[in-house]
Formats: sequence, structure tokens, C-alpha cells
Amino acid sequence: MSSALSQDVRYNFDSTANFSKFKTYKWITLKSEAPIDKLTDEQIKASLDVGLGRKGLTKVDTESADLFIGYQTTEQIQEQFGGSDSPLSVGPGWTGSSDSIKTVYKGELAVDMYDPANQHLIWRGVASKSLDRKAPAEKRPKNLEKAVSKLMKDYPQPTNK
Repeated sequence: MSSALSQDVRYNFDSTANFSKFKTYKWITLKSEAPIDKLTDEQIKASLDVGLGRKGLTKVDTESADLFIGYQTTEQIQEQFGGSDSPLSVGPGWTGSSDSIKTVYKGELAVDMYDPANQHLIWRGVASKSLDRKAPAEKRPKNLEKAVSKLMKDYPQPTNK
């Protein structure tokens, strides 16, 4: 498998947030650029529930949760010519014919965590290539689990105090 297929993870956080006080979370629904089906929604939440649980967070269904967590999905489509490694560039493998153009799907999962006390976004993680509508059914949950594992790797943020 080539490195072009590996998942890219990035995150940002509020450096003033006290992450040690967050013990419980509640799912919220965020508007998504690429709405998904109910089965995929359940798979995403199940993968995130496991990842969040490993970090000591417990899911609750009450308004008094310490965190509100939602996610969004996007699908970016990039065209790549022939043997070139960079999107939308012409490389040595390009023959000028339409059959040398490849479409690359880059499904992203963005996870947002909000502090309900002040309604501020305190953490956001994005994993690329975690959603692939063309992947075989048995591979989709594995891609999600890998993405969630990478996203949760550095949560909670180290304290600088």
C-alpha cells in the first residue's frame, strides 16, 4: 500500500481550557457538508465512543455533560494526472488523454468538542481519508477506528503549567 493512501490527522485546541475537568460528553448534531447515511453515522459514533472511552470520557444523555461533541464529514475530490504525485499537475505519465486522469476521494472526519459552560469550541481534530464511500463494507469501520485512534492520540492536550 502506498503512502498516498495513509491518513493525515491534525488538530487544534484552546490552550486556556482545563481538559482535566472534562469527564462526560453528550453527542450533538452539527450541520455537515456531506450528509451521511444512518449506518455510517452509527459507525462513526461507535468508533468515537470507544476512542473517547479510552481517554476516560463517559457518554451521557443529560444536558449536564462536561463536553458537547459533534462531528462533520466532507468529501474533497482531487484530480490527478497520470503518473504525477501532485494533484492537478502534469507529470511524465500524462499522455494528454482523458484515461490518464484519476479521481482521488479524500473523505474527512472533523470532530468538535465544545465546553457547554461558555459554548466555546475547545478542541477540533480532523482525519483525512477516514471515509471512503467506495471502500468495501468490511474496511470502512477499520478506517474509522484507525482515524479515531490517531485523533485521540494527543487528547487531552499536555498542560504547560
